[in-house]
Amino acid sequence: MLALAGAWLLGSTVPAAGQGANEPDRAAVQRGRALLAQYQCGSCHAIPGVAGARGDSAGTLDAFGRRSYIAGRLANTPGRLAAWIVAPQSLVPGTAMPALGVSDADARDMAAYLMALR
Repeated sequence: MLALAGAWLLGSTVPAAGQGANEPDRAAVQRGRALLAQYQCGSCHAIPGVAGARGDSAGTLDAFGRRSYIAGRLANTPGRLAAWIVAPQSLVPGTAMPALGVSDADARDMAAYLMALR
């Protein structure tokens, strides 16, 4: 299933069984929600569907999948969002977003959840 999630993140239109084109792997989305809680992203961000994620020192992530930009600067694509989660300073030097030691695989799942927020 992870391969299917990766295909979606790269923009593939090949759906998993029971899914429409360009829909994320449901398991990746669920893992992403749990990982957002695990990495305590809700300490800074309000994140719908993530228990305790009521932070207000950074922007809310409500409807993140409908946004055009990440951090107001980067085109919002699943792959770029995953890269942002792993190493935000490498994409926007000086950003307040910290690097939290998120693995590439975890970042893909976290991006899947955030992109599913419509």
